Amino acid sequence: MRRPRTSATDLARKLDIPRGRALQATMKAQLIAAVVREAERRALTHSILATRSGLPRSAVTGILSGSLQRVTIDRVLRLVEAAGLEAEIRIRRAA
Repeated sequence: MRRPRTSATDLARKLDIPRGRALQATMKAQLIAAVVREAERRALTHSILATRSGLPRSAVTGILSGSLQRVTIDRVLRLVEAAGLEAEIRIRRAA
């Protein structure tokens, strides 16, 4: 069963942080979740992802275990590509 997604606005309000920071955290979390699912589906180990992404295996393990501290979007996108995925961003006018 899937948990309901928390919007960046809700997260910002709950944690009393700027919405931009909350948006970045939710984007990273969604990308990482996709990498985890794909890695499990394709039986990709952390070592394989590390080799393909050029990141240290310890960094891959930390990122995929949910540690978002000091994780740049660049590193997350490198993992997305290493898992054989492609990220897409949609931009729309604010309501």
